Amino acid sequence: MEVSAIRSSSQAKICKTELAYRDLRFCFGKINDKNKILSRKPNSVCFESQITKLRKTGLRFTVKAVHSEPILESKSSTTSKSLDKVRIFVGLPLDAISECNTVNHARAIAAGLKALKLLGVEGVELPVWWGVVENVTMGKYDWSGYLTVAEMVQKAGLKLHVSLCFHTSRQPKIPLPKWVMQIGESQPSIFFTDRTGQHYQECLSLAVDDLTVLNGKTPIQVYQDFCENFKSAFSTFMGSTITGLSMGLGPDGELRYPSHRKPAKSGTITGVGEFQCYDINMLKLLKQHAEANGNPLWGLGGPHDAPTYDQSPNSNSFFKDHGGSWESPYGDFFLSWYSSQLISHGNRLLSLISSIFSDTAVNVYGKVPLMHSWYKTRAHPSELTAGFYNTASRDGYEAVAKMFARNSCKIILPGMDLSDEHQPRESLSSPELLLAQIRKACRKHGVEVSGQKLASGAPGGFEQIKKNMLGENMIDLFTFQRMGAHFFSPGHFPSFTEFVRSLRQPELHSDDLPAKEEEATESIHTSSDPNIHMQAA
Repeated sequence: MEVSAIRSSSQAKICKTELAYRDLRFCFGKINDKNKILSRKPNSVCFESQITKLRKTGLRFTVKAVHSEPILESKSSTTSKSLDKVRIFVGLPLDAISECNTVNHARAIAAGLKALKLLGVEGVELPVWWGVVENVTMGKYDWSGYLTVAEMVQKAGLKLHVSLCFHTSRQPKIPLPKWVMQIGESQPSIFFTDRTGQHYQECLSLAVDDLTVLNGKTPIQVYQDFCENFKSAFSTFMGSTITGLSMGLGPDGELRYPSHRKPAKSGTITGVGEFQCYDINMLKLLKQHAEANGNPLWGLGGPHDAPTYDQSPNSNSFFKDHGGSWESPYGDFFLSWYSSQLISHGNRLLSLISSIFSDTAVNVYGKVPLMHSWYKTRAHPSELTAGFYNTASRDGYEAVAKMFARNSCKIILPGMDLSDEHQPRESLSSPELLLAQIRKACRKHGVEVSGQKLASGAPGGFEQIKKNMLGENMIDLFTFQRMGAHFFSPGHFPSFTEFVRSLRQPELHSDDLPAKEEEATESIHTSSDPNIHMQAA
């Protein structure tokens, strides 16, 4: 059976690889009915779908394997050469490593790595969880499962981008270390707190960064020990297999406050969120700042007239476009302090990881969220509650870009598959304008930008991604989240394959276009190993 493998050079070769018939199939778990699992054999999974979708990849499927000489691609255009420089990564499953430090979905991951390598993907991203590695006792690390995955990636000939996660995952459930949660039971002030007193236990409050709240150590010291131990354990992979590291900066690894505790329900408009400044330590910092500015009454708490999580900007007076308290002297005082605390937190963590890995060939990254809801209002409330003092009259991302530049870190921006036309009109959202604003600030301060597509995806997402890959500050790395049942389903994988191939070779040779008379088989052969093929339908 024929599969076209695209190389990333300007004179790419399309190799028709001869594949044998040993089955190695995906088994990542159940997804929706549209791509329902039909079998659960060991190391196998099948999806129910329309076979005609398989033809969209531009791959030829025949009953028997054939072999022919490589075909040279004609010279590509300037645009395709630019896109050819973009390195594509795919995230591994969030629970690739179990709580017991064993590799979940090992055979499926191995098959997936081979498929990605064949397609010309540069590498994969691996989330490394604090709650798995240092789970039971402070200072006791177990990297065994992650080392196994690193070896698998190296064997597959792919690169590895590691995300150091000092937060939790809701689904699949991956909590903070047990010893941290035990401390939190007696000292709940180590967590963010909203104005109703509800604690956010999915990451530590930035207000305790330099406080000795973790068995005599500060969180910064604990993070440093973790990173240094990681560097030692993975020393043989640094700069060769491991080419990038992302430092977890907050909820979901992003530089922000947990202003939105729960994702918006399907079909509903995202609310403005809430300020997270009510734990004892945040209030202490606010009080000190207010007294230093000669306004002690301003340090008693956050804005009293701000809406709640799911409400719109006009539900109360703080975020109103005209006459809102955000434009008052108090509003400016509070928002300036609130955002400065976030940026200082980001600076501490990025400075830490940059210094630890400065003697390696590894690039360091941090992730900034795209809080695009309500961007078309003057106040930009979703950004304000998340910690970015960005309004119609003030650029809140200049300071963020400066902080990244100061630490020689690259920035990861999610949501590059989102377009304005597919946003609910009532949300006054503009992911495109916000993305352009952040990229402009990064370009000004010389910060390189990498992109990310979230698992949910968006209508027309692949074309929007390609559009965002070009521009004055080109993207050199783009990560798709994430490997699993949906990613390899007939509803997604053919489109992904076509997208990757289009970056390398916009116009396919006539021999590689799908023939009308060919019938697609129910097996998608996508491995560079002549003994492997993967079945997805």
